[in-house]
Amino acid sequence: MPTSQSTSTIAPADSKTLQVVSVSLGSASRDHSTHATLLGHEFSIERRGTNGDLVKARQTIQELDGKVAAIGLGGIDLYVVAGDRRYVMRDAARLAAAAKTTPVVDGSGLKNTLERATVQRLQSEGIVDFRGKNVLLVSAVDRFGMAEELVNVGANCVFGDFMFILGMNIPLHQLGTVRKLGGVILPVACRLPFKWLYPTGEKQDAITSTPKHKAFYDAAEIIAGDFLLIRRFLPDRIEGKTILTNTVTSRDIELLKERGARRVITTTPEFEGRSFGTNVMEGVFAALGARTSEEYLKLLEQLNWRPRVVEF
Repeated sequence: MPTSQSTSTIAPADSKTLQVVSVSLGSASRDHSTHATLLGHEFSIERRGTNGDLVKARQTIQELDGKVAAIGLGGIDLYVVAGDRRYVMRDAARLAAAAKTTPVVDGSGLKNTLERATVQRLQSEGIVDFRGKNVLLVSAVDRFGMAEELVNVGANCVFGDFMFILGMNIPLHQLGTVRKLGGVILPVACRLPFKWLYPTGEKQDAITSTPKHKAFYDAAEIIAGDFLLIRRFLPDRIEGKTILTNTVTSRDIELLKERGARRVITTTPEFEGRSFGTNVMEGVFAALGARTSEEYLKLLEQLNWRPRVVEF
């Protein structure tokens, strides 16, 4: 599958190119590569889809280990969070263990900083007023930082973890409930095959012909969270909705426009009409030596980062 190329310059480059590769369980049809100059360093950034093949993903990570600056885990979470507890996904941990020297990141550290900052900035700058708005967040344990910040700014949230992950028509309305149920369910769920919980491979390209949970899409003014979960049950019409997410392609943007969305906001930077996942951006930061939330925030400030807003 050919990949698209783009170049973005934020600061003068030095002579060394840092390579960051996202190894994804997703479809290879979403593969993409780019070059960017960030904070004085030249980066080669690439996504490699393995079509849901865990064995191929592990082999790819083993081949990249020691040869690239950082590896991102795409299409799978290494960690999910409920309250102050972090849970490890077994399949993702096995993938991460395939690298012995190169740092492997899944984007969860950046989600907790970048996505909080996104909600704060959108609110403070008047781009989106979340107060009193009905928000459908498709999974809170995947984006607990975003979930907490949405509650902090006064949004009326429905958390769709049971609906979108477990296939049960049970909406959650309180973060306290997410924390309590997470403590019971996540230790078991994290040991299940990941493909039971989240679309991988070709399933990522499918939209169900009879959208589940349509009433919750219809009631929401803002639909937030992982784009593949949003897309999986996307209704035919989403008139006037704001989509707050991260990884979208130009084709995804067109899909949302065709179905009536008002706008799309992504938390990660745009390269040639495409935003890479948080695992890629965390990989960039890991390649620069950052490891903590404080270091991530400092780098975001140095990048003069802003959310990408596409109005239709």
